[in-house]
Amino acid sequence: MGLNRELDGYLVVAMEQAVAAPYCSLLLADAGARVIKLERPEGDFCRGYDRGADGQSTWFAWLNRGKESVVVDYTKPEDAALMHRLIARADVFLHNLSPGALARHGFGADVLRAANPGLINLQISGYGTDGVAAQMKAYDFLVQAESGVCSVTGTAEQPARVGVSLGDISTGLTGFSAILRGLLQRGRTGLGVDLSISLFDVLADWMNMPLLAHRYLPAKPERMGLTHSLLAPYGAYETADGAQILIAIQNNREWGRFCAEVLACPEMARDPRFVDNAARVANRVVLDVAINNVFCKHQRDDLAEILQQAGIAWARLSSLEDLSNHPFLRGVQARFGAATVDLVDLPVQSDAPRQTQVPQLGEHSDTIRREFSE
Repeated sequence: MGLNRELDGYLVVAMEQAVAAPYCSLLLADAGARVIKLERPEGDFCRGYDRGADGQSTWFAWLNRGKESVVVDYTKPEDAALMHRLIARADVFLHNLSPGALARHGFGADVLRAANPGLINLQISGYGTDGVAAQMKAYDFLVQAESGVCSVTGTAEQPARVGVSLGDISTGLTGFSAILRGLLQRGRTGLGVDLSISLFDVLADWMNMPLLAHRYLPAKPERMGLTHSLLAPYGAYETADGAQILIAIQNNREWGRFCAEVLACPEMARDPRFVDNAARVANRVVLDVAINNVFCKHQRDDLAEILQQAGIAWARLSSLEDLSNHPFLRGVQARFGAATVDLVDLPVQSDAPRQTQVPQLGEHSDTIRREFSE
């Protein structure tokens, strides 16, 4: 028996846009919760990110499967009343509007808590909800830069952003876990909780390893492309056919096997220049020359077999085309109007069928308004 709609019967009201909060509510919907997505009249601006799904956004299709869409304008009394009725009956209220925006229109945490003591109320922000932090506009790229992620990503010559929405996705995951914790606590106490997480806090936590190295270790993290600044050998090496293969050696036992079975030079494992990771990092240049001298004699696939047989951690440097056809890749489809979008499946598998339907803007407005009319 596996996971199977374990949040069936829970109601989530999500006033969300872009990626972080929608990814969180996507996971809630996949777990069986009913997710009602409140959209402004022009819609979640993620609907306009691209036109790859028969004129509609593939981004939106990825993030919004299994939700119901209701158009609301909370500055209008009748829509504000509908929102209050929805939230009063909800288990979870998830939102990522600008800090203070909802409170200024009568949706402060104290008001919502008075009407619904069991509510799990989660706000996602960029940098926080108070002071200067609340005033800063935040998008994933900007928070990657502000949190220092870009300082350890890229090459020695040029910093780079991580090529996926790292902050948004990790914050959505963190929000999902926080909501589950809130629901578990409510099961013991009967009371809900107000929660707030920021993209900056999430990425700053993920930066602990390079930050600890900066504070406490003599070797400081540097941008080194596909090479690790604190581990060796750990990076990409070219093979005879011009391809690249990555290896990652993290302990001396594996290093010994690598020297004996891949480099055919067991004495290298005992060389004082390479005897442990600190020595290998200090002598990285000569180490890389020795590895390249062996790797350049093998075709990539042949070398991959040698590494696999030796129990060495390795990977191919996959292109997007490689990933699209990867034998390990699990797929799922989303249906967005007349379009079908092929997506990567969610990582946690479930016995329940995946949600596939993506809502059109306001598709459920009339039915939701009738259902929550009083």
